[in-house]
Amino acid sequence: MAIKQKTSVVLKATADCPSHSLSNISIRDLLFSIDEPTERGGTNAGPTPTDTVISALVGCTNVIGHKCARKLDIDIGHLSIDISCEFDRRGVTLVEEVEVPFTRIMLNVKSSGTASTEQLQQVAGEVAKYCPLSKLFRQAGTEIEENWEKA
Repeated sequence: MAIKQKTSVVLKATADCPSHSLSNISIRDLLFSIDEPTERGGTNAGPTPTDTVISALVGCTNVIGHKCARKLDIDIGHLSIDISCEFDRRGVTLVEEVEVPFTRIMLNVKSSGTASTEQLQQVAGEVAKYCPLSKLFRQAGTEIEENWEKA
């Protein structure tokens, strides 16, 4: 008998927040911290919330990229991913409300696999369709520029 996967799940996390900047997060059996750097009054015990969200995009690109490549029978091998983000800080500094705080994200993905340049573009197109974080950013108005190439 085949196991039917759920189409919808509830994601959960809990946090203990002992200061204005530090959040000790618990997800499943994992513990990690989100914090501000010392120059902004934090203890630098972990990445900032904004660093965390762009890191999550990197992780999602990796996971969904490999799933899409496997579905397409394309060898992408090991991925190296660099990300940079233009971030409008006026909102977090309470200067004014900002409609699109993450204005532009640049993702550079290097593949060690045997995939051709055309195949990497095919994988990139599928990732744009299926990566939930990529969709979240794009639907919020963020421009995402992706460059997939052979390492």
